[in-house]
Amino acid sequence: MNDLRIKRREKRKDFLRSLCFLCPSLLGVGVFFILPFCVVVYYSLIDGVGSKNFVFLDNFISLFQNYSFKLAAKNTLHFSVLAVPLAVVLAMVLALMLEARIPLKSQFRTFFLSPMMVPVASVVLIWQVVFSNNGTANEFLMLFGADRIDWLQSDYAVYVVVLLFLWKNLGYNMILFMAGLANIPKELLEVADVEGASELYKFFAIKLRYLSPTVLFVTILSLINSFKIFREIYLLTDDYPAALYMLQHFMNNTFRSLDYQKLSAAAVVMALVMVVLILLLFAVEDWFGKDVEG
Repeated sequence: MNDLRIKRREKRKDFLRSLCFLCPSLLGVGVFFILPFCVVVYYSLIDGVGSKNFVFLDNFISLFQNYSFKLAAKNTLHFSVLAVPLAVVLAMVLALMLEARIPLKSQFRTFFLSPMMVPVASVVLIWQVVFSNNGTANEFLMLFGADRIDWLQSDYAVYVVVLLFLWKNLGYNMILFMAGLANIPKELLEVADVEGASELYKFFAIKLRYLSPTVLFVTILSLINSFKIFREIYLLTDDYPAALYMLQHFMNNTFRSLDYQKLSAAAVVMALVMVVLILLLFAVEDWFGKDVEG
């Protein structure tokens, strides 16, 4: 009986010690993340900072009737659907290439990691030089008899930004996949080789199964980065780019007009969409990698 009490007392002490170590982090998360988000939710449910009358879903209804918000949401969805799968698949392909025995492997790796060291302003300047009306891309196309294209003001603008997004993010995603490939048990691959398994079978049956947590992490990271493309687009264009008007443009312009209720409602909707997407990704990863030992 005394031993049981001593064990319970020790467990209680361990819990209190752990709580003491966690308190600074919990306090920081609460003050800088949870509390501000609660304030945003509160602002989304009132009609004004001064009056503070609860209107419940009226701000959200007004938001979904706003043309600028619908345009920003459509453009953001279009960009994410294009950019995120490419960022994941191409990074995985590059990691698989570097895993194989190819010449100039270190130079190849350095080439794809170099964009991480280049400031955003310099990257944007390069893109402006290449894709301006008198830029390098048009000069090259004119060699084949094509007409000039104002890339950043045309329907091709989103593809220009997708190319910029990939150039900036592929290197980091590639490193994450290389780390995931290094953790795959070599014994399984050796057994597959002995059994005469093809490279395609080894990829889908073994490598992709063990890479599922990495795929999940890279997808979430790329999804978050796709929502943060505002900085590059803003430097490339202006406050109101027609084909590239994203949710962050909408939020930035709404903040400038001091419409806190609309801004808060948009932030809540964006957060809910992100949570739903991430939960779906976790569910897919759990189903796909459920038979893989941790």
